[in-house]
Amino acid sequence: MGIVTPLKTKDKPSYPEGVDAPRFSCAPGGVYMATLATFGAVPILHSGAGCGMFRNSGQNLAGGLKGAGPNGNISTPCSCMAEDHALSGGEEKLRGLVGTTTGQVCGDLYTVISGCVPALIGDDAGVAVREFRGTAQVIHVNTSGFAGNSYMGYEQYLEAVIDQLLAPQPVVRKRVNLLGIVPYQHVFWKGNLQVIKDLLGQIGVQANMIFTENEGLEALKSIPSAELNLVFSAWSGVSTARKLEEKFGTHHVVIPSVPIGPKDTSTFLRFLARRLQLRRTRVEKVIAAEEHRAYRFTENMADIAMMALPHAYTAIVADTGTAIGLTRYGSNELGWLPEVVVITDDPPEEFRADIIRHLTEGLESAVKPEVHFEIDPHKIRLLLRKHTLQLVLASSLEKHIATDELNAMQVSVAFPAYDRLIADRSYAGYRGGLALMEDVAYKYGGPL
Repeated sequence: MGIVTPLKTKDKPSYPEGVDAPRFSCAPGGVYMATLATFGAVPILHSGAGCGMFRNSGQNLAGGLKGAGPNGNISTPCSCMAEDHALSGGEEKLRGLVGTTTGQVCGDLYTVISGCVPALIGDDAGVAVREFRGTAQVIHVNTSGFAGNSYMGYEQYLEAVIDQLLAPQPVVRKRVNLLGIVPYQHVFWKGNLQVIKDLLGQIGVQANMIFTENEGLEALKSIPSAELNLVFSAWSGVSTARKLEEKFGTHHVVIPSVPIGPKDTSTFLRFLARRLQLRRTRVEKVIAAEEHRAYRFTENMADIAMMALPHAYTAIVADTGTAIGLTRYGSNELGWLPEVVVITDDPPEEFRADIIRHLTEGLESAVKPEVHFEIDPHKIRLLLRKHTLQLVLASSLEKHIATDELNAMQVSVAFPAYDRLIADRSYAGYRGGLALMEDVAYKYGGPL
């Protein structure tokens, strides 16, 4: 009979650099989603066939069970590169695909998006699409899956638009562009953009949402006419704003998050009034009316909020902008105690000190959050288990961790959100705080 040798256990995991279920897609995914978010734009994928199909479950559904519209998923033109193209190149096939697409698919703008294989073999999409620029609005984005994540893809799309589509225009007074809110990655992106546009309209400011505007191509072309660019993120969209300032002289301001609730929204509107030299009386009139409504409606929810979840120890697991906005609103207006914040969008190192400052300064809570930057759900799970929590605002990946392991309530507020349908819901502005209270209260207040 042979000798039984005990199994050896490894001190280190066999795949130490692997990430289980990251919170974003690749750079081409970001370009693809930004194209779909531009009304009237048609994406053309120069990649393997799987790149388009992956977006359905990996980005569309993960962004709050959203669809991709008429030009997404299986309706997206794709060069479907195979092994022989890796040897002989795929530019000729792309040229034929662009010609067929512009001739048969109705669109105002066509965006050619390169994937990993073209980047590895040296295909240049710009050369392949150049001949079509006289007959259709075509731009190209030479990117790849290893060029960054989908937040960076969002910036690459806008930078391609700047370089290939935009021309100087006369500046229109009190017109602004809204940047930093990334389509699909920010699960409330549609609602956030519309809420901000409507708020600014009340104080006499014309906002270009760029995405979801009915005339997508015209919204893009009008970008240089803005007096100011507003970047609603501590990092995503900043490089785009800098490029616009360099090329067109448009100044920008960085607002670390979409404002949530009366306090931060009023502060934002007053700042903009000073920056754009707006009529102060008009701005204060809007603020007074919106604050009165928001606080009056809050009174109707105060009883259940104080009885069921007073001063809740809270964890927030989300992208930078969402995390900052929720931390500030929960701490400064709802009395929550921000125990731990995990940032999941992998911001560059140069921005992290400022992000930590935004998360820990200016809070009225006696508790200042422990801040981590992490994208791996397993490591996030281990971080959360170190804390005693009552409320977890996170993605659907944390749903069962919160309820089964932490005995805490959970609301999906960040990507991926597979457990709720989000059309144009928003936590932005005066009424967004009420929407957040409703979603949280539903978890612990219903049915008796």
